[in-house]
Amino acid sequence: MSSKILWALVGGFLVGVFVRSFVPLGLSVSAFALILSATSLLLAFLDRSRAKSLIVLSVTFVALAGGIARMHVATLTGDSVLTERLDNKITLEGYVTAEPDVRDTGVRVSLHVERLILASTTATSLSTSTIPVDAGVLALVPPHADISYGDNVRAVGTLRLPESFDTGLGRQFRYPEYLAKDGIAYQLAFAQIEKTDGNRGNILKAAAIRIKHAYLEGEALVLPEPEAGLAGGITVGDKRSIGKELTADFQRVSLVHMVVLSGYNITVVINAISYMLTSLPRVFQFGGSGFVVLFFILMSGGAASAVRAGAMALIAVVARATGRSYLAGRILGVVAFLMVLWNPYELAFDPSFQLSTLATLGLISFTPMFAERLSWFTERFGVREIAASTLATQLAVLPLLLYQNGQLSLVALPANILALLPVPFAMLASFIAAIGGMLLGSYAVPLAFPAYILLAYIIGIAKFFAALPFAAVSVSAFSAWWLVPAYAALWCIKRYCGTNPQVNS
Repeated sequence: MSSKILWALVGGFLVGVFVRSFVPLGLSVSAFALILSATSLLLAFLDRSRAKSLIVLSVTFVALAGGIARMHVATLTGDSVLTERLDNKITLEGYVTAEPDVRDTGVRVSLHVERLILASTTATSLSTSTIPVDAGVLALVPPHADISYGDNVRAVGTLRLPESFDTGLGRQFRYPEYLAKDGIAYQLAFAQIEKTDGNRGNILKAAAIRIKHAYLEGEALVLPEPEAGLAGGITVGDKRSIGKELTADFQRVSLVHMVVLSGYNITVVINAISYMLTSLPRVFQFGGSGFVVLFFILMSGGAASAVRAGAMALIAVVARATGRSYLAGRILGVVAFLMVLWNPYELAFDPSFQLSTLATLGLISFTPMFAERLSWFTERFGVREIAASTLATQLAVLPLLLYQNGQLSLVALPANILALLPVPFAMLASFIAAIGGMLLGSYAVPLAFPAYILLAYIIGIAKFFAALPFAAVSVSAFSAWWLVPAYAALWCIKRYCGTNPQVNS
């Protein structure tokens, strides 16, 4: 009964948020759902034989009402003062809310703007006035802008609304809604930005970002590109580009998850920390693991995939510390519920959240099923586990990936098996190389040689499989409604061929 109540709460809330994301339902619909909930409770009181089912139905209606109301409240409406000045060159003041996204063509700076600066001239003088505003703005500034997280800034540029764009094969990416998840309603194009006095960033997040930058500088001193970029991706979730061509190769062979901070990377780090602290009391072991997870989340800038993976990892750490067991599927549901409760835009408009959640669900649901059927794979070096987990995650995300980008990799399994085997060693070697670079500069190049060999091997695997004929095939755009029968079919596979694994800590 308790599990049914949990899934009624999680499922009803997520459905409410999802439907409200696309259909402009008002709070009156939430009120109607609450009436249906009360009716179900009344029927449960009158008909005890069906009381349990009716109570679950009542909870579902309450959660549905909550989901609709949460998305309704979170919907961005913009700022009327700024909306009146669209397509005009304006001056704004505010502060940087996230680590600037540095790209080859420029820097994308997320701002919370608080003032619109108006200039007026008279025959004898130039005067300025300010109008209070409250909005999120993405400033598109030239490369090498000297701006950091938390800086108070003044930005000048042309104010625009974000627009959806074509991603190829007839697919549209809903960019306005994607930015809305970060509270951004406007873009400032062709912007020039300068720092003013003060910094309002979170102290812990700012410290984590500074440490990450020092770490990446250490790597850059001892490793060439693209190996340095890959090392930053697998160890600290650095978003800098490893190059468009190499990124395309990683995507073509379904290895792009390696260049971001994923649950696999965090798990490797936690296991390493636990091993190094085995001689200390349990409180220090689990405290160290928990601190590292939180630190990684901060360094990632709070990316949905890192938060989800970190939250799951933290719960696992607590389970180990208390000697309890937990059901991974329920934990994933609770984490997804809490993340969507915090930011409802993530559910329908954040591909990172969608793919990482589905990948984790695939690991939980299908890995045991594949592991049983891959008994002819050796267990040495974790080959069978990697093969089973790769198949599980690929199966779970396949329908959504085909809907989003239309690319189906035919070499994902061998590429992942060969590339993932050295990842823990590559992460350790990359960490040693970065620390050496931070302490010794370019004199630490010999220390980086093992990291270079392992990283070059991973890159070589990606390039080799991507170059094969028919390594991937493209699928034309199709309606999102096809995802319903696709995932219904996967649920049937799980229902009749899989197991219900319990994760013991």
